[in-house]
Amino acid sequence: MTDLEDGEPHPLGATWTGDGVNFALFSANATRVELCLFDKMGRGESGRHALPCCTNQVWHGFLRDARPGQLYGYRVHGPYDPAAGLRFNPNKLLLDPYARQIAGRVRWHEALNGFRPGGRGDAAPDRRDSAPMMPKGVVEDPAQTWGQDRPPDVPWRDTLIYEAHVKGFTQLHPELPERVRGSYTALGHPAIVEHLVRLGVTAVELLPIHAFVDDWFLVRKELRNYWGYSTLNFFSPEPRYLGPDGAAGLRAAVKTLHSAGIEVILDVVYNHTCEGGATGPTLSFKGVDNRSYYKLVPGDLRSYWDCTGCGNTLDVSHPRVLQLVLDSLRHWVESYHVDGFRFDLAPALARAPFDVAESGAFLQAVAQDPVLGRVKLIAEAWDLGSGGYRVGRFPTGWGDWNDRFRDDVRAFWRGDGGLVPGLARRMSGSSDLFDHDGRKPWASVQYVASHDGFTLHDVVSYERRHNLPNGEDNRDGHEPNYSANNGVEGGAIDEAVLARRRRAKRNMLASAVLAVGTPMLLMGDEFSRSQDGNNNAYCQDNATNWMRWHDATDPTLVDYVANLAALRKRFDAFRRREFFTGGVIAATGLKDVYWLAEDGQEMTGSLWGIHERRALGMQIGNDGPPGDRILLLFNAGGERRDFHLPPSFPCGAFCPIFASVAPDGSCATEAALMTPAHPFPLDPRSFVVLQHQTDP
Repeated sequence: MTDLEDGEPHPLGATWTGDGVNFALFSANATRVELCLFDKMGRGESGRHALPCCTNQVWHGFLRDARPGQLYGYRVHGPYDPAAGLRFNPNKLLLDPYARQIAGRVRWHEALNGFRPGGRGDAAPDRRDSAPMMPKGVVEDPAQTWGQDRPPDVPWRDTLIYEAHVKGFTQLHPELPERVRGSYTALGHPAIVEHLVRLGVTAVELLPIHAFVDDWFLVRKELRNYWGYSTLNFFSPEPRYLGPDGAAGLRAAVKTLHSAGIEVILDVVYNHTCEGGATGPTLSFKGVDNRSYYKLVPGDLRSYWDCTGCGNTLDVSHPRVLQLVLDSLRHWVESYHVDGFRFDLAPALARAPFDVAESGAFLQAVAQDPVLGRVKLIAEAWDLGSGGYRVGRFPTGWGDWNDRFRDDVRAFWRGDGGLVPGLARRMSGSSDLFDHDGRKPWASVQYVASHDGFTLHDVVSYERRHNLPNGEDNRDGHEPNYSANNGVEGGAIDEAVLARRRRAKRNMLASAVLAVGTPMLLMGDEFSRSQDGNNNAYCQDNATNWMRWHDATDPTLVDYVANLAALRKRFDAFRRREFFTGGVIAATGLKDVYWLAEDGQEMTGSLWGIHERRALGMQIGNDGPPGDRILLLFNAGGERRDFHLPPSFPCGAFCPIFASVAPDGSCATEAALMTPAHPFPLDPRSFVVLQHQTDP
């Protein structure tokens, strides 16, 4: 018996219609689905109703007079047969994969297991009720007021990304009221927005805010999942950041950032979920329809095919799972007005079903989608499966995180030999990786530090990872790091060591911001934030990760970064629309790029091959006036280098306008011109920008 009306099979999820709520859940292999209703606290089950209809593998029903705020979950019946990939267990309350909001959190208990613990493995289902330990879905009121909000629509070539964490960015800011610190609301506080505007940032890329869990193995060690790469639900904002204003605080923050010309990009994790492999808990997808949602090992459907390192991989090659991902993405664009996405382990989404294919269904679907086709799409262009490293190989219109830029630039400024060719490739947009199939220079999303790895300060302060607080005996974390401690591991008081570190940080920041491509900065690098040598601080929800607003290791870096961003904005040569070709620009009669040795010679094959070379000149320009010609000089060596211009050089005089030797990058007004008769002395381990002077 049921007191639900038939309802509709679409849209999926719980949808308030004004006179009730329509519930719709996809499950291809279920035999029965029960809707469970809960009181406002989520503790007592107030009603249970069988969904009366199943249309095209969607179970649905309509509950008249139900209203927004109603808490609910599902119990899904069907065969418990792990060998066939089926893990139905109606004793487990399941979170709706389409829940728009959730209440509560996962309270870890053995009752969350789908099978009975013991020596028989997963052979027998666990009969304990998991409802008391489970968060519940919340029926959302779809009404929203956005006023005149408009997306900034910043062109890719003008974009400067700032990777940040909602809590870490705002938790310690002294000007924020304590009640909003660490919340979505805090992102829109004037002090936060003013800081981003001062830096010249055009987009904030937020670490995951999809609802996620603190993994059981972390909870047992009294740690937390700080980064958030353990998704429980793809539609609901993570409750721990809701603060006093709830989801409305997130929408208000997005609107405020938009009014300042700043876009909001979400780091999203559609490659796996928090349910793990065969021994993981049954929280949602695994119990709704395990065989549909996850990639299972062919010939061994008890086991999960894994290219993520997290135990499972979402099967986006299944049409309903692909629909889930696309519906989720559109939900964040349409309901929260976000401006783009960075896809964690993106090749996992392009596997059809197991091999990466640029013609895969997900990439094709996104390309033609009228909503998603207008937002920024960024790939973390690698996963852990065979053939999973794809930097430079995502479709036109995408940006790729460029780890080759990170490694080559770090190694060059560390003083490694043989890196001049690598530096040239990275500074010119990584054409060796991206110049094909209509891709543009901005497709290279370049950085020297991100959340995953050392901060900028730690790159110049540590030669080894120091991850013991993570509880994994220092075995975790990325290597190699291409870092250098400059004489002392960790903290230092020697002024010579500190000076070398400050110079190295300024050199790497200048490389990232002024290189052709799309620059990305890591939250706190402008304050020289340290994680005490931890290069995998994913579980440190504490001052190790939080922004220390008034405890900056190098407070002068804020002005330095702001001046770099202004310089990038001032000259088109840094924001090229096309790759360099070495050809002559008709409007000026000059090549688009000249590569110069210290003696003024243009670099040739033999000069590029000198392993000991650690200095390079790069003269660039677009179709604009001659005054827009820029000369970049790099010296990663330990000795001063005098750079010369040959008498026949087409641009005969340059004036320094930015230098890494100065804390804010400024150059003395009396600095001498660089001409064929007057070489430019470049200090050891330094970088300078010079502008062509048309009237020397």
